[in-house]
Amino acid sequence: MKRRQDKAAGEAESARHLSDMVTASNAKRAIAVGKVLAPVLLPIAMRAAAVARGAWDDRRARRLGVTPGELNSYSGKGGALHARIDGIANTLRQLRDSGARVGGAAAVDKFVADTEPRLMDLTAAVRAAELMPTERRRAAHRAVGAELDRIEPQLLNLLGVDSRGSSADQ
Repeated sequence: MKRRQDKAAGEAESARHLSDMVTASNAKRAIAVGKVLAPVLLPIAMRAAAVARGAWDDRRARRLGVTPGELNSYSGKGGALHARIDGIANTLRQLRDSGARVGGAAAVDKFVADTEPRLMDLTAAVRAAELMPTERRRAAHRAVGAELDRIEPQLLNLLGVDSRGSSADQ
């Protein structure tokens, strides 16, 4: 019981102390200082906010593997999957158009012919998942991610890149 009384007395004391600090003259002084400092500090604060936003956008773009200008194209819950799908589709187009083919022209043409429609299906699945409840959307995103994980090593193999990593016994 004594603790409650001590606590109540302490709160009352701090409230009295605060009311002693907030007076009409102190308020007028604070407003005058604000009028002088606001024009100086506001542009600095705006620049700092713009720099922070730019750094945040750059970080997000790096994580998605796109340029900051393309970042708006990959928003939403499935943005990272859309970025992966578009990256694979761009690589397929470059692979089909280039003459450098490790696996042979027929293998590349077959892979591209098989994979492009699959990528369109995966894009549609990611778009459809945006409207699903959270658990179903996450499950759909995991399934799309697993399918992309199966496609990427095949693509890297056609490009002549060892996707298994290097080890001493290879």
